[in-house]
Parts: sequence; C-alpha cells; structure tokens
Amino acid sequence: MNGQTFEELTFAAEKADEGERLDVFVSLAAEISRARAQGLIDEGAVALNGGVCAKKDRLKEGDTVRVCLPPPKELKAKPQDIPLDIVYEDDWLLVVNKPQGMVVHPAPGNEDGTLVNALLYHLGGRLSTINGVLRPGIVHRIDKDTAGLLIVAKNDEAHVGLAAQIESHSFSRCYEAVVRGHLKEESGTVNAPIARHRTDRKRMAVVPGGREAITRYSLVNRYKGFDHIRLRLFTGRTHQIRVHMAYIGHPVVGDPVYGGGELPGLHGQCLFAKHIGFKHPASGEWMEFEAELPKFFKDVLEQIK
Repeated sequence: MNGQTFEELTFAAEKADEGERLDVFVSLAAEISRARAQGLIDEGAVALNGGVCAKKDRLKEGDTVRVCLPPPKELKAKPQDIPLDIVYEDDWLLVVNKPQGMVVHPAPGNEDGTLVNALLYHLGGRLSTINGVLRPGIVHRIDKDTAGLLIVAKNDEAHVGLAAQIESHSFSRCYEAVVRGHLKEESGTVNAPIARHRTDRKRMAVVPGGREAITRYSLVNRYKGFDHIRLRLFTGRTHQIRVHMAYIGHPVVGDPVYGGGELPGLHGQCLFAKHIGFKHPASGEWMEFEAELPKFFKDVLEQIK
C-alpha cells in the first residue's frame, strides 16, 4: 500500500454489540472518529469476517472485524520535557504516578502534554511498540481525571508479559475513592457486565451480555453524606469503578458523567489508583507499589469532614 506500514487491529463483536452498525463499532473499537471509520470501510481497509463489508452492515455476536490503520499523518507523539513522578524504574519497565488532569496518550483534541509525550522525552523513545506510535509503552490506562499508578513497558517482551497478567487477572490494582451516600454493607462485590451504553456512545453502562466486570469494595471511613472507600479491580473494563459505583447508587464524587455531581475545588472524579502489584516480566519476582493520596483527594476529605 504505497510503501506505508499499516497497523492491523482485530476485534471480536460481543453479545452487547448485536445490531450495532459496523462504522459505529469500528469508530469505538479503534478509537477513531466515525467519519474516519466510514472512510476506511469505503476504502476496503476494513474486513468483516474476512470479507468485504459496508458501513451500514449490522454486527452479530462472534463477528470478527479487521481494521488496517494507516500511520497517522498529522498526529504524532513527540517528546516533551514534562515532569514525571516515577515511583520505580529498571531496564524493563517503570511505574509512574500520573497526576489528575493528564491524558495518558495523544488523541484528537489532546495532541500533546500527555503521559506518552513525557515518557518519550524521559526515555529517549525506549518504549514498547506493541500499541503503535501514539501509545508506546502503554500497557493499561486510567482516565484523564483519575490520578494514580500506571505501569509502562520499555520493550515488547515486558509488554507481552504484563498484558498477559492483566488478561489472567493476576495483576493487582487497588483504588481509593469518595462516593456519595452510605453503602448498605461495609464491604461487598459488584459483579455486573459492562458494555458501551446503547444510546449514549460516550458512556459505559451495566448491560446484560456485556463483558464480565468485577469490583470489590470496602469502607475506609464514613462522613456525613459521603463514604471514603477502597476498591480492588478483578477485571479492567473502561470506567469500571465509576460505572459500578453509580450502578449501586453511590457515584464517585466529582464524576459528571455518572452522576457524581460537583464539589467546590474538585476538578474531576475523586478517584485514585493507589496500589499496583505484578510479577516482574523478566525475574518473575512479585512487586508491589503504593502511593500517598494526592492533595486533591486530601482536600476533599477535609471538606467533607
């Protein structure tokens, strides 16, 4: 294809995707605009079950969608001298404490100032290539307005090993949050499948037939009208904690998407990825890291006391 190196992505339609238009599915799965998804389909860069397809085709559970993405022409991740809070680093990986408000990787509307831009500067480009030129080294993500610990792979071997742990749920991730209201039980588990919201495509929701999602929570402290809680993820779905807590009637404070409302001085949800644990992809040694609650989180606790 004119000597260009294309990135090939493959996605499987799940039960929650039944009836979805192909162009909408490709847009969401590949994280591109719907217009670009339609253009790729028209150009023959998308295959449905290995064959030709049209943007208005409707998906069935089990369908396979292959997308050939050309290299980005205008949007490229560039090194930027942005301070990083690095908790741990070796020749294979690093653990970084991402601040609230920082986007993890470049995307339309957020072309620079991201964690990836900072990593490229700090590491001189020594990052895994598995996730392409816009997401080098990124094994897992947290939302822009969620702060906390992220692991970054410096090479493809480390990336594969860490991703396998996430897939098998042996990768430990614990969060702390402030939610509205009081939990009926001081600890419990939310086991509710998550998929894209059927009418609001920018949101996720608990949807029968969605992907398995399990969150365990426990009470840290109780305040008037609020609970400070600790959460452990057993799966890693998009917006999982935010969706699950809203689902049981206790949205995360400061989360405008899922009903958390506003709190003076808080810019984004009061959610922090506090703990991370994993086997080192080279040595097999179990490693754990924990970060102190950030200032915005402590300020919220002071405000609600």
